[in-house]
Amino acid sequence: MSLAHESSPHDRSAGSAPALPARGLYAITAPMAGGPDALAAAVAAAIEGGARIVQYRDKSADADRRLLEAGALRETCHARAIPFLVNDDVALAAATGADGVHVGLDDASVREAREALGPGGIVGATCHASLERARQAVRAGADYVAFGSFFASPTKPRATPAPVELLEVARSELEVPIAAIGGIDATRGKRLLGAGASYLAVVSGVFGARDVRGAARSYACLFENTKPAAGGWDHGAQGLMEGRTSRPPGVDRR
Repeated sequence: MSLAHESSPHDRSAGSAPALPARGLYAITAPMAGGPDALAAAVAAAIEGGARIVQYRDKSADADRRLLEAGALRETCHARAIPFLVNDDVALAAATGADGVHVGLDDASVREAREALGPGGIVGATCHASLERARQAVRAGADYVAFGSFFASPTKPRATPAPVELLEVARSELEVPIAAIGGIDATRGKRLLGAGASYLAVVSGVFGARDVRGAARSYACLFENTKPAAGGWDHGAQGLMEGRTSRPPGVDRR
């Protein structure tokens, strides 16, 4: 059984906004000294190294700085045709014209995010180690789901551990890309891709590196050297990437 959105597929037509890639490095920012310019430069370096999606993640209460940084990163990403997402904050995503938002267990629901960003917005959902939460997120309209932490991570030290085998099950069932996160290095990343991950979501492995571009390149090379895992997403990926409004036949929409 495969799961797809209950609603009609989201508009990914050419010229509207950068579309989700089928696979790739998902670079998630970390707080950085130097203000918006320094963060934008680091993100530009990550994209040059091969990042295919960028997410702005900042848990601080400094709303003014977050607005400036998110706005700068949107410009940096769009100048390079890379989708830009905001972590947790739907209002910030809308205010800065971000392409989408990633919601967690304690953040705005997938449906609320969809209502705020409209049918063309990208909505991702944290699922930790729960396949059932992923099913619910997809039914509610999530464009991708994220599992993890798969390995020990300084970003989320208390996250529920996720078994690598979860990716294999999710890949066979879900009709959306799957992001893997948590303590991912090159060796672990190759294993996760082989199990079914579409995206490797990395924070400190990229933005904590002295050479951000080189670090991003080391992850990007994994996708060039690893064959995509077979599964539900593969059946519908090409049509969605090209902005088509069709879904593969026989999709269970319950």
